[in-house]
Amino acid sequence: MFNAHINVEACSSVRAIKYICKYINKGNDQAIFNFKNAELGNTIDEVYIYKSGRYVSSNESAWRLLGFPLHERHPTVTHLAVHLENGEIVYFNEINFRDKVSPPPKTTLTASFELCRRDDFAKSLLYVEVTRYYTWNTSTRKWKRRIHGTPVQNWPGVKSGDALGRVYTVHTSNMECFCLRMLLRHPRGPTSFGDLKRHNQHELSTFREACEKKGLIENDNHCDLTVEEANAGRRRR
Repeated sequence: MFNAHINVEACSSVRAIKYICKYINKGNDQAIFNFKNAELGNTIDEVYIYKSGRYVSSNESAWRLLGFPLHERHPTVTHLAVHLENGEIVYFNEINFRDKVSPPPKTTLTASFELCRRDDFAKSLLYVEVTRYYTWNTSTRKWKRRIHGTPVQNWPGVKSGDALGRVYTVHTSNMECFCLRMLLRHPRGPTSFGDLKRHNQHELSTFREACEKKGLIENDNHCDLTVEEANAGRRRR
């Protein structure tokens, strides 16, 4: 009917999406290889290999001749760190380990706590909303207000953009950090790790307990209570 090859996939799991993306974005249809004597050295001319093995289709040729953009990323996505207190990831070597470890470098999370303590507007934001109004400076390790964007009403000097913030995922096997990530999506303007644990003016001991008190997760006690209730009813009969 269509006089063309059609590929149909049943997306029964997330892994099927990986194959579909690979199927429609296959690489070049041409490759180059040769044999070399190992005794003569193994100098690789990557420029020659690229030019010799490159294949440009008619569609790509027309696209390049017309000067259309080859790639684009919009909007900007900023990855936001999530870690427990004093659990920052630090990279160091034998020379700079003292400077890197004490004190550890600021992350987007710890810097956001500091931002909420000194900036009144930041106190009204969730962690993932910070990237709309602030940019992360990798040199100073600080959040800085956006220079370009749409002015925010009633907040002089504050401008909003279309950037998105994405908090890194955490596996449930690391339950404390997983609960911390959940808490970062609810209270606005947290100023410390202890502030995230606070519930009804009381600071709880763990992030998991804070999530349970706030109704974000359920504990396993209801399973034990159900079994005990069924056992008690059986004894009465």
